[in-house]
Amino acid sequence: MATARIGSITLDCDDPVELARFWSAMLDGTVTHTSTRYACVRAGSIVITALRVPDHRPPEWPGGAVPKQIHLDLVVADLDEGAAEAVRLGARLSPQQAAPDLCRVLFDPAGHPFCVCLDRAPF
Repeated sequence: MATARIGSITLDCDDPVELARFWSAMLDGTVTHTSTRYACVRAGSIVITALRVPDHRPPEWPGGAVPKQIHLDLVVADLDEGAAEAVRLGARLSPQQAAPDLCRVLFDPAGHPFCVCLDRAPF
């Protein structure tokens, strides 16, 4: 029997509402709460919380003084379309791509790296 379940995945940021809107659109979710301190998105059984952190500094990927601590891998049917839609919604495509035929690395509006990956990715 499980001891716990995931309540939410929380991402630090400067602007919780902006980040929640991005993830809501990206995952076809719903923004369920907004405040100046945090905002929540429900997408199916997952909740993503955007939390305002004073002096937030986005991770520097693939290396740097501020390492990434978590990233999401999203499954898409078409890499080009998935990456283009993410960019249209406010993401930035990373200039460095480790496996561009399988996954594309992007940054959300707060600078968190995430990937859009083909369904055949090994996870």
